Amino acid sequence: MVHMCDSEVSENTMHLLSPAPFGRVLPAMVTPMKQDGSIDYEVAQQLAKRLVSQGADGIVVNGTTGESPVTHMEEKIELVRAVKEVVNVPVVSGAGSNDTAHTVRMVEHIQESGADGLLIVAPYYSRPSQEGIVAHYAAADKASQLPIIVYDVPGRTGVHINIDTYKRLGELEHVVAVKDATGDLSSVATKQIATSLAWYSGDDGLFLPFLSVGAVGIISVIAHVAASPMRDLVDAFDRGDIHEAQRIAARLSHIVDALNGDGQQAVMAKAALHAAGALDCTAMRLPNVGPKPEQVQKAVLGMHAAGLLE
Repeated sequence: MVHMCDSEVSENTMHLLSPAPFGRVLPAMVTPMKQDGSIDYEVAQQLAKRLVSQGADGIVVNGTTGESPVTHMEEKIELVRAVKEVVNVPVVSGAGSNDTAHTVRMVEHIQESGADGLLIVAPYYSRPSQEGIVAHYAAADKASQLPIIVYDVPGRTGVHINIDTYKRLGELEHVVAVKDATGDLSSVATKQIATSLAWYSGDDGLFLPFLSVGAVGIISVIAHVAASPMRDLVDAFDRGDIHEAQRIAARLSHIVDALNGDGQQAVMAKAALHAAGALDCTAMRLPNVGPKPEQVQKAVLGMHAAGLLE
């Protein structure tokens, strides 16, 4: 019989998860604004530091939760620079549009701001063919010097990316990962194996199930107030403590429902941050309207139920 000393046991600790190129728990960070609607870069820096201190090991800015449809190129660039100044984790920036030429311009400009990666949403609303989707990402890939995350969210875009298209996207030089908000658990393993891309859950409520079929992490709304337990969840899963991961997921289901249940994630993320004392001003740019008192109260109740507030 072979006996192993303690050091050998620790060196051979089981890890279930594959490496995560941008971290495992990435809040899709809101964009703090002043009452007049201008971006509050100082508060953005404070928020980014808070998220990292609570367990986030990557941050996404300029995404949908960050109100990217209503912020301008110069603001997006400055936001990346501001956040990069104060955190030492990967900072990924949204750089997608349903206009390929505009997407290319965003790629070119945002990558100069110091971002570590680019999140590019499938071209929405126009409902292009699969060939058009490939051409869209190929144009962005050609312009990019940074790794790219494909953002697949058919409920918002009206576009479904099929397996053959994924295989072609996986052959592009800079495409390295996918944010999957399809809700389709059954195909994750097939797509991941076929492409060798890193898979990130784009649905808070499916974090644990996604890990079980090959995902490496999550780009999250609830991580604004739940980064610490989410990091505990992924760490428990990674070491094989599935029951602990299940217990954490069950507890977090309350905040998942509170922030995602009505489909107004950007609004509810700001509501939760306000309830947590991390965001004084919850102003937003139209067509989003800042949270009402009852929405803040809904966030409070969800946070209490999830054990996130005393």
